[in-house]
Amino acid sequence: MKRAGKKIALLSGDGIGPEVIRESVKVLDTLSSNSDINFSYYDAPIGAEAIDKYGNPFPDKTKEICDSCDSILFGAIGDPKYDNNPKAKIRPEDGLLEMRKYLGLYANIRPVKVYDSLMSSSPLKASILKNTDFIVFRELTGGIYFGEKGLDEKKNSAFDTCRYTREEIERISHLAFEEAKKRKNILTLVDKANVLETSRLWREVVQNISKEYKDVNVQYLFVDNAAMKIITNPSDFDVILTENMFGDIITDEASVITGSLGMLPSASIGSKVSLFEPIHGSYPQAAGKNIANPMAMILSSSMMLDLAFGLKEYSEIINQAVKDALENGIVTEDINQEKSYTTSYVGDWISERVKKLL
Repeated sequence: MKRAGKKIALLSGDGIGPEVIRESVKVLDTLSSNSDINFSYYDAPIGAEAIDKYGNPFPDKTKEICDSCDSILFGAIGDPKYDNNPKAKIRPEDGLLEMRKYLGLYANIRPVKVYDSLMSSSPLKASILKNTDFIVFRELTGGIYFGEKGLDEKKNSAFDTCRYTREEIERISHLAFEEAKKRKNILTLVDKANVLETSRLWREVVQNISKEYKDVNVQYLFVDNAAMKIITNPSDFDVILTENMFGDIITDEASVITGSLGMLPSASIGSKVSLFEPIHGSYPQAAGKNIANPMAMILSSSMMLDLAFGLKEYSEIINQAVKDALENGIVTEDINQEKSYTTSYVGDWISERVKKLL
């Protein structure tokens, strides 16, 4: 007998988004066909497609679908016809901040794992990369990106306000501490407390919360030092906790060391519903060519199974299938240009592997 079904909103978006979403659904359907779980999908427009049809990159129709579902899979946003038009009043990317705010997506969770088979593709030496496996918790709805902004009439000065409340810091800090308990009991707060008042508030709040998690070893690093250590000693990290802008920067930095942007999933946790997406963006140059790497999207759906649905055993099966594909050289051209496979073939192979592992 099947368990109660889960409703998943599919926000495929722009560029390669629809292609990688398709492969992720393929894997989920294989899982559903060979287990006791069941999924139903609801397509919703976002990005350039939504602007063209509704004049809004995150229209009301999409909001309604997201509100009615148990989780969201999101492909990518971004289209050259808007990127190359400086006069465009509305851009696909405008939908990102609106979506995060509307859905209350306050915590971005980004794993950074280096696979042995991809070490040769990384700009770092294998000796530095060995055993790198950490996860970043980035606060997503506060800080300088959402603070008050201004530009004087003569355009000679401007300001952006960075503001955080104790509550905003507490809710993501508890998530990070809980994750640290499941891993190595090491948490690193990344801030700039020697300069910024907001960072000093972060430290105070984290120090207070740490009293509830006495087994977790809390470390503190200034963001500039952390940025250097991600390059020189990435395996030293386990769980990183940080604010919005710092998290934006160091997660992009960390993504480069893994060998391929096409391998990195992420989750954005909300108070009502959570969203799961690859970090690679829309990559419009590859759209429609069946060459995009679907693994980050497939791994994002794996995170959904674990974090949103509590199906960790099935999440681990998908993770293993992806690892097996890498070890068997079933990869797209971003990983191996000499011997590569199509997006759909990689999705088919992983789906079949999931079936066997079940």
